[in-house]
Amino acid sequence: MNCSPVLAVLVCVFCVSSAQPAADEITSLPGVSGPLSSRQYSGYLSASGTIKLHYWFVESERDPQNDPLVLWMNGGPGCSSLDGFLSELGPYQMNADGATLRANPFSWNQVANVIFLEAPAGVGFSYSDDKNYTTNDDETSKNNYLALLDFFTKFPNMASKPFFVTGESYGGVYVPTLSVRVMANASINFQGFAVGNGLLDRSLNQQTAVYYAYYHGILGEDVWAQLQKYCCTNGNCSFVTPPNAQCTQALATAQGIIFNSGLNPYDVTGNCAGGVPGTSTKRARKMFSYFFESLRMNPPQTKTMSWSFVSENVIPCINTTAETNYLNRPDVRMALHIPDVVPKWTVCSQIPYQPQYNSMHNQFIALLPKHRGLVYNGDADIMCNYLGDQKFVAALNRKMVGNRRPWIYDHQVAGFVQDYDQVSFMTVKDAGHMVPSFKPGASLQMISNFLSNKPQ
Repeated sequence: MNCSPVLAVLVCVFCVSSAQPAADEITSLPGVSGPLSSRQYSGYLSASGTIKLHYWFVESERDPQNDPLVLWMNGGPGCSSLDGFLSELGPYQMNADGATLRANPFSWNQVANVIFLEAPAGVGFSYSDDKNYTTNDDETSKNNYLALLDFFTKFPNMASKPFFVTGESYGGVYVPTLSVRVMANASINFQGFAVGNGLLDRSLNQQTAVYYAYYHGILGEDVWAQLQKYCCTNGNCSFVTPPNAQCTQALATAQGIIFNSGLNPYDVTGNCAGGVPGTSTKRARKMFSYFFESLRMNPPQTKTMSWSFVSENVIPCINTTAETNYLNRPDVRMALHIPDVVPKWTVCSQIPYQPQYNSMHNQFIALLPKHRGLVYNGDADIMCNYLGDQKFVAALNRKMVGNRRPWIYDHQVAGFVQDYDQVSFMTVKDAGHMVPSFKPGASLQMISNFLSNKPQ
């Protein structure tokens, strides 16, 4: 029996639409007036054992059938990618009332289909039936990979699209470790990866943070003189492994100024949400200590990182009250298909996490011969500062392509870029740790050019 061309097209359209999980589709979203800007899905992806990772998938607003597929992961470790959705690069952003959303004209799904994955289990709405949330870098990458495979099972129409893994902060570990696993699967059309303000090398990050602090006016001459006297020999400084007790004390003083003075380490040029800590100084210091400890060279191997010292999990100096209130509304949870057994959403969660890697050098070396990479840094961030990531990329010893140059957005210098064979390093001027939040237009141009393999 012959089918008419029109009928054939209708059948194909039906096949594409039916290849997506109807039960996961978001039909309406509280706080959004009118229809959604593109088709969206929220549900769970199976990983190992009883682990179920929550995802929020938004189709491209431009051309979902032909645009690439991007996975986005926030860091922590232990912080939710829904923060990235609602405050950085998603199609909607939170209004201060915690009840309504506004359209984001610079969302990354202007140019790509985007998956926001909450990982590992215990983060955000992700959970495990056995409630065992102890994990590490390798376990996290394995479960993220298994969840990705389940995503392609749910969305087979996405399996052949050019695929990119992206993330920020501790995503500097999540992205490369997952990418290595993805690279080994020939059935995935893996093209490349991008890391923003990433923890790519603990030693370089810790070493350069001291220089960053001094040359940004955070450390005074007295502290700098002590550091030079006790930590440096003939211009070579050791801020990672102090050579003597005096250096250890000088570094402790510097660390106290950077992290305990009320400065916003995610944006040294900006304010700290809620003001400089007063009566809550001890609590704030503990939170900063947690983050700093997770960034240190040679993290403790005998204990895991935990948020157990705080009753309300927050990111220091960042106001997430509105999105926390919104995501815990019953009607929002229902719209996102979150089971009642899943606990309250927090931006960062109390999971016992064991870091395993001091550097992502080997992962980058394995990835770059066949896959493109982008490392970008907001230059106002000291937590994962641009100096450390710049040195990390240079140490990959890829062939330099052209000279370091400014890149332009909206007729203004948006930062600087150095291209190498298969990888580029970019700074984003006046941006803090969460680049898409600070510079949404510039970040959209940046990721669009990267996905299309166009010069920045």
